[in-house]
Amino acid sequence: MSQLLSGKTALILGVSNRWSLAYAIAQAFTREGAKLILTYQGDRQKRTVEELGAELKAHQILPCDVTKDEELTRLTEELKSQGAVLHSVVHSIAFGDLSKTVAQTSRDAFGVAMDVSAYSLVAVARAVAPFMPPKEQGGGSIMTLSYLGATRVVENYNVMGVAKAALEASVRYLASDLGPSNIRVNAISAGAVKTVSARGVRDFSKLLEAAVHVSPLRRNTDPAEVADAAVFLASDLGRGVTGNILFVDAGMQIMGFARSEQ
Repeated sequence: MSQLLSGKTALILGVSNRWSLAYAIAQAFTREGAKLILTYQGDRQKRTVEELGAELKAHQILPCDVTKDEELTRLTEELKSQGAVLHSVVHSIAFGDLSKTVAQTSRDAFGVAMDVSAYSLVAVARAVAPFMPPKEQGGGSIMTLSYLGATRVVENYNVMGVAKAALEASVRYLASDLGPSNIRVNAISAGAVKTVSARGVRDFSKLLEAAVHVSPLRRNTDPAEVADAAVFLASDLGRGVTGNILFVDAGMQIMGFARSEQ
């Protein structure tokens, strides 16, 4: 493939292990020639992300807890001191207590899910927008990751579905706010993928099994497919796309009732 991201710098938040979608995206960005800046949350993640960064040949690894304004400020100060220019930002961060139904979710747990999974995109977008090229030089791309549970009830996805709905609404409003600067904001709604975070969804294996039988392509989603979609959104090929939720889920989102066995 051609070097679609050659000469571009990408900031990726959420590369926490080799099974994360953020890691798959980072691999694809490296393949396409992007210079990577990765972030980690706290000292417990630092060594792991440093090891992954070495594998990905990341240019830099910086600390950033997106729930703390002071850390976002420190991130922007570091980027400013380097004269950094960011062409693309990938937000792959989410957290919520899925052990209870939405009706049982406490006020505090609801707030945490919304803060980490939805508001953090707003905070990150505000922090990074000043480092993106001016409009006449192409602007930039911000993207996040969502899931079908944002628009449909997915059993055991619980409060995360509500948070993802807020995340997708934030994508649309941010796209409108930042569009005059030619900064595009989109989300990729990935199909069910075996990630560490997915283990928090009870009976997750049933979602994987359902995709094989119900989705038009009769298979599960490959992380590499999500990563290639991210390359498209970050590259000049996606220059006219903003405010969109791009489904990469083997077509699962178009289906209604499950098929009967033939």
